[in-house]
Amino acid sequence: MNREPLPKLRLELPAGLERLAGSVKGFMPGNEGEALAYWAAKALDTSSSLGIEIGTYCGKSTIYLAYGASISGATLVTVDHHHGSEENGPGWAYHDPQLVDPVTGKLDTLYRFRRTLDISGLQDHVVAVVAPSARAAAILPKQVSLVFIDGGHGREIAWSDYRNFAPKVAPGGYLLIHDVFEDPAQGGRPPWEIFVEAVGPGGFQEVAQEGSLRVLRSGGR
Repeated sequence: MNREPLPKLRLELPAGLERLAGSVKGFMPGNEGEALAYWAAKALDTSSSLGIEIGTYCGKSTIYLAYGASISGATLVTVDHHHGSEENGPGWAYHDPQLVDPVTGKLDTLYRFRRTLDISGLQDHVVAVVAPSARAAAILPKQVSLVFIDGGHGREIAWSDYRNFAPKVAPGGYLLIHDVFEDPAQGGRPPWEIFVEAVGPGGFQEVAQEGSLRVLRSGGR
């Protein structure tokens, strides 16, 4: 996909939050996290603004998004069932046995996220929804200022997240998609596929990129 270079816009976190983000388990590089913070601050620019994060894990990306939201007093809803995605399962590259509950035998990141949020001091700007994303989509508002998709990267769940949440982005709002790689050798296909759909029939315009993070703006489909 040939295109002109896009701007790289980032917002640095206060030193304490930056250190916390660096210590939390997760898969969000610092430069991409700072881009999340920038676009959250831009999209969630009033106290009544609402953003949605799909894929909380232990709360690393939540810190960046919530900090951006906190600048105006806005709110971020972060959605995750906290039992991990396919790629977090035993035998997969991103499986972490330290996150497996010894009682249930299931991966469970909820307590790690709770600790992250407590330490961050950003509790007033975050609402956690512990549920499968499709179930959460049915009860969340129909229009929001920002949606960040970074849940499961399998084809079924990635497309479900896109179809359920992309229509919630209000005209002029922002859709952010993580782990988008044009080269199949660099990463899985589903995030790339939903990105291509979004900038094609989906009616979004790509406005920025930072690493594997793509930032799209709704033109009012």
